[in-house]
Amino acid sequence: MLIYAIFTGLQYIITGLYLFTVIFVCFMIIFENRAPVKTLAWVMVVLLVPVMGIIFYLFFGQNYRKQKIFSRKSVLDAEQLSNIAAFQERTLPERLSGSSTAVREKEHLIRLMLNNNKSALTEFNTVDILIDGVETFPSMFEAISEARHYINLEFYRLESDILGMKFCDALVEKAREGVKVRVIFDDVGSWSLSNKIIKYMWQNGVEIYPFMPVRFPWLTNKINYRNHRKILVVDGLKGYVGGLNIADKYLHGHREIGNWRDTHLLVRGEAVAALNNVFMVDWYFVSEILLTEESSGRPSLKTDNRCWMQIAFSGPDSDWANIMQVYFSAIATARKYIYLCTPYFSPDESILNALLTASLSGVDVRLILPGKSDSPVAYWNTRSYIEEMLEAGIKVYLYREGFNHSKYLIVDDVFSSVGSANMDMRSFDLNFEIAAMIYDEDFASRLLKVFDSDVKRSDLIDFDKWTRRKKTERYKESLARIFGPLY
Repeated sequence: MLIYAIFTGLQYIITGLYLFTVIFVCFMIIFENRAPVKTLAWVMVVLLVPVMGIIFYLFFGQNYRKQKIFSRKSVLDAEQLSNIAAFQERTLPERLSGSSTAVREKEHLIRLMLNNNKSALTEFNTVDILIDGVETFPSMFEAISEARHYINLEFYRLESDILGMKFCDALVEKAREGVKVRVIFDDVGSWSLSNKIIKYMWQNGVEIYPFMPVRFPWLTNKINYRNHRKILVVDGLKGYVGGLNIADKYLHGHREIGNWRDTHLLVRGEAVAALNNVFMVDWYFVSEILLTEESSGRPSLKTDNRCWMQIAFSGPDSDWANIMQVYFSAIATARKYIYLCTPYFSPDESILNALLTASLSGVDVRLILPGKSDSPVAYWNTRSYIEEMLEAGIKVYLYREGFNHSKYLIVDDVFSSVGSANMDMRSFDLNFEIAAMIYDEDFASRLLKVFDSDVKRSDLIDFDKWTRRKKTERYKESLARIFGPLY
């Protein structure tokens, strides 16, 4: 009888503690003041999935941007950044006075990035568009071979395959020559990277660190916040940014989905320093080593070509979802057209409504989505948005020649963006991302040719045929979309 009473008492205590924990976590979620749909989704998960709901929220649901556990203030002088941004904002009309009318019409986007990201506006740059791994990787190897001072490389995925080993050997060779070589890889994205390779690089002078190591996923509360950036800076003279990672499939394609279509940029000029600054912040985060211009050995940058550019970087280390905000503003203020290519489409309500409203207002909105994908959940979730976009008059294309992993946006013949961010909530809210925001008619014209080429390799969706698709497909789409706010 005594044992039974003790056991019953423990049951009441455990039940009471659990109920208290559930209520406490629900209030935590509510007080974060997120979008109502996200708040409701997480509250329902915690309430309806005993124990696991709370664990799932602790692992994947917390808003680290609001908590500011990742801070840039210890690396870059916040006051200096604010002063530079404020000065550039005050002098912006004068600086843009000699530019075209089209560039000046996008002044509000430049101001937005000066305020939400302190992203300095650079003026003299040269930008080459690199199509697929066939063009991108040889260009990178050439830049690496020419390095004399330093190589800063940061990628989400770095694998121990043929291409990965080729990069490893090239970096080791430069390190042996006395070049300072630094590498950051995302620990989750590069889980297959061999420890032997990491050790080999360290032993041969390459400094290599994982971003937020996850050795015991069930004990970490940051597994969901990954570094999705792709950066390569060589001697401050050449900078690379875009969608490609370092693995064989990015060069030779995927066995099940075919060719891997992607877009990358080679940047020369003032914006290279901005790319390098992002790397310097991430390097301090992983190594606790503070780099300076002197320790980077950065030579002076000169180019006569005028191409206005800002480097946007977002994640839990930024105060605002700045890449999302720029996309929203660019879409909402478009006058002629919005052409978008993204491999994963799971936007928040603001971006989706901006696209729908723009189309209904007479703006030509066209969107290239993958006909095949490397992620079944993302594939069906993406397709769940197509019908309402077609209803609003948006032209939606499905890429048919493999998997289109490109992430770029063109608006009104003058504004363009190429980078690592997808048009989804993970890129906007969770991942560390980077993108080049470019205000230049010549570049937009060249990127438009890339878009036209991708369109020719895609199939335009017919609204009537789409509405007659199988019910099983609709069920998959609806089920996948449930995970959108949590994804």
